[in-house]
Formats: sequence, C-alpha cells, structure tokens
Amino acid sequence: MEKLSDDEIYQKLEELKGWKYASNAIHTSFQFDNFKDAFTVMTRIAFEAEAHQHHPNWGNVYNELEISLSTHDAGGVTEKDFKLANAIEGIVEAKN
Repeated sequence: MEKLSDDEIYQKLEELKGWKYASNAIHTSFQFDNFKDAFTVMTRIAFEAEAHQHHPNWGNVYNELEISLSTHDAGGVTEKDFKLANAIEGIVEAKN
C-alpha cells in the first residue's frame, strides 16, 4: 500500500465526519450510552479489522472509544486506513 499525500488525506477526510489527521494517522472518537455499548461496537470493529487484516490503535474508557488508523508498513495513512474507517462508520451508524 502506498502512503497518501497530505492533500489526498484531507480530500478523503471531507467524506468522513468527525475524523482528523495528525501525527501520520487519522483519528476519531465516539461516545456511547454506557460501557456495554462501547464494548459491543469494539467487538464488531475487531471482527471487521480482522477481515481487512488491518488493526486500529484504540482505547476505551467507560463509554468513550478513541481510534487511530495508520498503515505502519507504509509509514503513514493509506487507502487501507480509509477503507477501515468507512467500515467503522458503518458499524457505529448501525448501532445508533
């Protein structure tokens, strides 16, 4: 996978509400009603990440989930990150 330019990243981010670019990764966070809902979404994302063979850097405190995506082999953000970000958005939207 080839690393995207900053311009390409910012252009693609226009389609992903709530995602930001910083430190060679794209980042977002979500808040849920409670820990169970956050963990349920994390589990669904984990299965999707396995299917994509691409795994997020993430953290969870109670009802908040923070996610960062970067393709380490490429040294930055690639199309692979945006594919997983879009899948994550679909999972979160389905939960809501």
